[in-house]
Amino acid sequence: MSGRPGPCAGRWAASRIRAVPGVRALSAYRREWLPKDLVAGVVLTTLLVPQGMAYAELAGLPTITGLYTTILCLLGYAVFGPSRILVLGPDSSLGPMIAATVLPLVAAGGDPDRAVALASVLALMVAALMILGSVARLGFIADLISKPTMIGYMNGLALTILIGQLPKLLGFEVEAENLVGDCAGLVHRLAEGAVVPAAAAVGVGGIALILVLQRLLPKLPAVLVMVALAIAATTAFDLGAHGVALVGELPEGFPPFSVPHVRLADLAPLFGGALGIALVSLADTISNSSAFAARTGQEVRGNQEMAGVGAANLAAGLFQGFPVSTSGSRTAVAERAGARSQLTGVVGALLIVLMLVLAPGMFRDLPQPALAAVVITASLSLAELPGVVRLWRQRRTDFLLSVAAFLGVALLGVLPGIALAVALSVFDVFRRAWWPYNTVLGRVSGLEGYHDVRSHPGAERLPGLVIYRFDAPLFFANARTFRDAVRRLARAEPRPRWILIAAEPVTDVDTTAADVLEELDEDLNADDVHLVFAELKDPVRRKIERYGLTRTIDPGHFFPTVEAAVAAFRLRTGAQWTPVEQPPAPADEP
Repeated sequence: MSGRPGPCAGRWAASRIRAVPGVRALSAYRREWLPKDLVAGVVLTTLLVPQGMAYAELAGLPTITGLYTTILCLLGYAVFGPSRILVLGPDSSLGPMIAATVLPLVAAGGDPDRAVALASVLALMVAALMILGSVARLGFIADLISKPTMIGYMNGLALTILIGQLPKLLGFEVEAENLVGDCAGLVHRLAEGAVVPAAAAVGVGGIALILVLQRLLPKLPAVLVMVALAIAATTAFDLGAHGVALVGELPEGFPPFSVPHVRLADLAPLFGGALGIALVSLADTISNSSAFAARTGQEVRGNQEMAGVGAANLAAGLFQGFPVSTSGSRTAVAERAGARSQLTGVVGALLIVLMLVLAPGMFRDLPQPALAAVVITASLSLAELPGVVRLWRQRRTDFLLSVAAFLGVALLGVLPGIALAVALSVFDVFRRAWWPYNTVLGRVSGLEGYHDVRSHPGAERLPGLVIYRFDAPLFFANARTFRDAVRRLARAEPRPRWILIAAEPVTDVDTTAADVLEELDEDLNADDVHLVFAELKDPVRRKIERYGLTRTIDPGHFFPTVEAAVAAFRLRTGAQWTPVEQPPAPADEP
């Protein structure tokens, strides 16, 4: 028997290779895209280098790791990412989360190599979570964070970054473990006169320059211009001699392959951080990919995006990198520069490699306050104050959720903040299902169907019939809310004979709700009041039959439409429509 693989195995392997997004993109690549991708890659590199270095500092890691991370994540996503132009890299929203996970595991003034190893393991964990999530088709998990809580989380994150970077911007250091400590330390050091004037001039001037250029000349690479001028200022004014910290010489050459080693006791806290980072990264990726896919005519493939981001994190973690996510700002730069494919990112990665090989001293004289200026301007883009104002005007409960998420980040920290944001989002869903909107319906002259008596106080009703709508599935948490509302309606004067449930919004009935319905029907029958259902969906009706509810609820009390149920009631009772000034109230709402 031959040991060679058969033709079927060969065809299967070929089909698997062709299924890789990068291979598909390469086979469909158009020659006319090449000049645009090359130019876009050069333009993108001018942003990748300073931001990569700045976000490494934000994560509490050596500057060079930001460049290593940028190179490898761009190459990894180019092979396995489905989007044509989405750009990945170190991200301002992940930096504080990485620092909050890694730095507590590294003693004060500890070994930078240990911090890098911890961050690399963190990236590998994020990669594993993303890839496993892609295989299990868990892209929907991004929906666990609602828009209001994400707005609050990002505003808290923006404030945390801003306060944390101000000491570096002004030329001194503050040792603190949370935002309150950062604020207190900042005020204390300012009172001591610790500000380095030259550092403050570079930092504040850098922020002003970036913001002005982004506003007046949006096509100009504002960050690169500021960085170039800051390096020139170092030479012209000898900023190092005036107390301004500089980046210094970067290591030469391509990032080395290395499998990180950490202590066993480090794995649990790292995994907790990886969960939060993966969730934020996934939400960010789905949001950005949806926005840019709509512009390019592509479909969003959430599970493939998870695999692509997982591959990017895997590559970064094996080459002394840290966790990454998509970047809306860098993707927008690539798009404006004419990017047509992931070749843009590949060109950017190769140019960074060339810089490290041929000119590692290019950023030796870059002032640290300039990097702080890059991070602070990025943090300002995370804040969404207009969104908070909109929530206040449109829905106060969503506003309160946003404020709670903001306070969670500000007072508890970045990682507890994301956990609180998820918990608040889940609680909000639960709250809406627990206390859904519910109302009594009546007939309105000139309008077809039956309508909310709150919106139409003059609606007519049939004596002896109450039409009640409960806008949620019936399950263990709200079944008693439903029961109590129906009982109040049954006790109202004049006493109804039928309580007709307009059940179209009831998309499910679980076993707990079934038991409550059976008990409720028996209680109502004892008072000669009957529970009647209309417009139950077929799957729900089959569940009710399977639960055996038709033993107590008369099978003749199920109608296909509300109109059919009303007609049956009128036929039996001869009731006529009459206006009611104060219709019976449904369940109290929170």
